[in-house]
Amino acid sequence: MIPIENFLLLSALLFAIGFYGVLARRSAILILMSVELMLAAVSINFIAFAAYMDPEAFTGLIFALFVIAIAAAEVGLALGIVLRVFRERRSSMVDDASSLKW
Repeated sequence: MIPIENFLLLSALLFAIGFYGVLARRSAILILMSVELMLAAVSINFIAFAAYMDPEAFTGLIFALFVIAIAAAEVGLALGIVLRVFRERRSSMVDDASSLKW
C-alpha cells in the first residue's frame, strides 16, 4: 500500500499551485482553474484519509463527491458572471471587473 504521506504531499503541492494561481493571476478564467486545483487537492485529502482510517466506510468518498458537486456549481455560476463581464468590458481580467456599477 502506498504511504499516506505521498498523497498528502501531492495534495499539498496541488493546493500550493492553486493558491499561487489565485493570488498571482489576473485573468478570471485562470483564477477559476486555480480554485479547481485547490478543490481537487481537498478531494484527494478526503479520499486518502478515508482509505487509511476506515477502508470499509465511504465517508471520504461521499465528502469528495460533495466537493465535486460544489465545484461544478461554482464553475457554472462563475463562468456565467465572467461571460457577462466580458460582454460588457471586452476583457476577462479581474481588474476590469472591480469597477462595475449599475
